[in-house]
Amino acid sequence: MRRRLPVSNAHEMEKSNGKPQSSRICFLAALSAMFWFLIFYFHFTVLNADPPAYQSKVPVSFDPIPSNIQHLDKNQNQNQNQNKNKPLPAFHSLTSTPPLKQLVTRHEPKDYPFFRALKTAENKSDPCGGRYIYVHDLPPQFNENMLKECKSLNLWTNFCKFTTNNGLGPPLENVDGVFSNTGWYATNQFTVDVIFSNRMKQYECLTKDSSIAAAVFVPFYAGFDIARYLWGYNISVRDSASLALQDWLMKRPEWNVMGGKDHFLVGGRITWDFRRLTEFESDWGNKLLFLPASKNMTMLVVESSPWNANDYAIPYPTYFHPDKDADVFLWQDRMRKLERKWLFSFAGAPRPDNPKSIRGQLIEQCKKSSVCKLLECDFGESKCHSPSSIMQMFQSSLFCLQPQGDSYTRRSAFDSMLAGCIPVFFHPGSAYTQYTWHLPKDYMKYSVFIPEDDIRKKNLSIEERLKQIPPETVKAMREVVISLIPRLIYADPRSKLETLKDAFDVSVQAIIDKVTNLRKDIIAGREDKDFIEENSWKYALLEEGQRTVGAHEWDPFFSKPKDGQNGESGSSSAAAAKNSWKNEQRDHS
Repeated sequence: MRRRLPVSNAHEMEKSNGKPQSSRICFLAALSAMFWFLIFYFHFTVLNADPPAYQSKVPVSFDPIPSNIQHLDKNQNQNQNQNKNKPLPAFHSLTSTPPLKQLVTRHEPKDYPFFRALKTAENKSDPCGGRYIYVHDLPPQFNENMLKECKSLNLWTNFCKFTTNNGLGPPLENVDGVFSNTGWYATNQFTVDVIFSNRMKQYECLTKDSSIAAAVFVPFYAGFDIARYLWGYNISVRDSASLALQDWLMKRPEWNVMGGKDHFLVGGRITWDFRRLTEFESDWGNKLLFLPASKNMTMLVVESSPWNANDYAIPYPTYFHPDKDADVFLWQDRMRKLERKWLFSFAGAPRPDNPKSIRGQLIEQCKKSSVCKLLECDFGESKCHSPSSIMQMFQSSLFCLQPQGDSYTRRSAFDSMLAGCIPVFFHPGSAYTQYTWHLPKDYMKYSVFIPEDDIRKKNLSIEERLKQIPPETVKAMREVVISLIPRLIYADPRSKLETLKDAFDVSVQAIIDKVTNLRKDIIAGREDKDFIEENSWKYALLEEGQRTVGAHEWDPFFSKPKDGQNGESGSSSAAAAKNSWKNEQRDHS
């Protein structure tokens, strides 16, 4: 039986146009429930959900960041003179990567600690964007104290004179008219440590904000450090400063940004002085380049290892250190106009203890030729160690023979090119696989290559080989050599060239490019899993865009036999380094 509604309910129904009051209450309750359901759903499902994989925890802006860093350039002249040299041949370049904006739209824009440094390059109004260098403020034990103790830097001579004038050494007087009137110094070939560090003080884009730095410089005088301990000291002493530096660096916050892969330093000696393979006291050098920290850093040396990836070769210092562009242009013009009466020349000593050396044969050929000038550098030959005599011979020669020294390279190659003399190399490790930042890819445009075996086994006539080169080709090659002079010399550290880029500028830009490309590869998730460190010399010769290496015509020159048998090895490299020091002793005797 159906229950009847009270009268009052009937009355309310009339007021509601015939709709029951309970239906309205139910409707309101349902609406309220739906409202709160949506609130809770939005809170728990959307707001508290994990962010998508592509979402950065810190919002990333792609707008260029303005820089308020003061540039340390003392001469910001925007109206620079045009370089009157002809365009140089193509140089080796590092593998390029897509622009930063393109990378971050295709890959995860994570909050990388170096992301802000990359973005500075997008600020077109900042002339230093993407070029800032942060310099570690090292304790003086790693640099300045060594200069104060300069008498201990060389076992056979007082090295203090070579550390004067910011590492350039004493000025050279232009008595014979061989030099120009200014900018010439008796520079030791192993002072790049201090020259480079002092040039860095003049770099126009230094910053105290490491977060915007394209690279980090470590002003450790690595070459000076090992020089004082090579003879008569145990391995603990030889390694002490390197280990202390590693400990100091790895505690710095700047190190954690990339684990040291954005750090670089200079060791103004050949790489073998820093690559001791064992813990035997009789083994040569220290183990700086084998330390965990050093394997991540980049070290600049005057001769690099073809089988390792953590060092790069930069030019030996010459005697010329101009302080303005005009001095360079005048010198280049002078080298173009010189009459060169000798077809070829050689300055050097034989290596009778090295059966593989071809120096003895070169000396014999030169002695028998009427078109060759020879400076024998054995004991008692003072002219060979006279900068004036050496440069005068190079200036009067069309070609200058540059065989291997005690190791692959020798300073003489740069002295000869400074004189406008076309170098003749006999091993690709003497230049072509070494100074890939500073010399053109096409080595035939500026040099002559004669394989050692052509001299050693075939007794090829150097005179006849050089006479086969047409005069117009010789002229073109010499012009390329002269045009290379600015990038092969180190300008006076107390000043800065206006428009020209010297060896320091070229090296720093190459480091910046290397670090920048690495950072972009990290963002893009690229990893070269096929990289073979023992083939490091091949990677430097790759064309742009190439990433893999294969067989090469120079493979026989860089074979690395195991156990030190029949060729280049750790032991033979150490012997070469030790012989280099013995010949340095001879030079000062």
